[in-house]
Amino acid sequence: MIFRQLFETSSSSYTYLLGCETSRLAILIDPVLETVSRDLELIQQLGLSLYATLETHVHADHLTGARKLKQLSGCQIAGPALDKLACRDIQLDVDTTFRWGELELTCLHVPGHTDTHFAYYLAGEPGMLFSGDSLMIDGCGRTDFQAGNAAEMYRSIHDHLYTLPNDTLLYPGHDYQGRRVSSIGQEKARNPRLKLDISPAEFEQIMTDLKLPQPTKIQFAVPGNEACGKCPDNVPAEFKKPCGVEIQG
Repeated sequence: MIFRQLFETSSSSYTYLLGCETSRLAILIDPVLETVSRDLELIQQLGLSLYATLETHVHADHLTGARKLKQLSGCQIAGPALDKLACRDIQLDVDTTFRWGELELTCLHVPGHTDTHFAYYLAGEPGMLFSGDSLMIDGCGRTDFQAGNAAEMYRSIHDHLYTLPNDTLLYPGHDYQGRRVSSIGQEKARNPRLKLDISPAEFEQIMTDLKLPQPTKIQFAVPGNEACGKCPDNVPAEFKKPCGVEIQG
């Protein structure tokens, strides 16, 4: 497998490129609008063709690059069927698989950050978990908007993600301290919100006490991402540059 972990600085977002060495087909998990040019250039350099973009959830802190990547490359747009987005070409159901070339991801429904959130698991030795904004390194996604729910987050992590092998590599949707990868075993042992000796009630209180400000882009990111990355009319001028279809230099 060809694998790259890519970072977008303004939202501290990770995008993941997974390529099949046999078919030369690639996917991008959680692409960001601002980095479309970078991602397409890398795919070309690696001798790959972009088969699809794959979303973990409807993001509130950035616009997805899915629509623009489809317009520029002809790729398909995939994501959870629970989102009920007509703009997606591939609707993924709970506990099914998403396959391209010889690679396959298992679709795990892990509500909590949003009610329709998916994580994606690639079996192997070790396996790889692309967790989006559910489980993160020494943390987890917030649960205070978009039908988020702390009790559901706790159950999702403990009943689904923590049942994966301990050596499973954890690749989160964000990290704000420059960390790139963890493991399921490490998070069970030391995650300050979600280690195994923290009770559901304690976790819910931790999440209640966060009192985080709203994401800067939420007013246009959520409706824009419900249209697979179409820039709404209310995008402020300072964020509009990436909205054009042409590749920005």
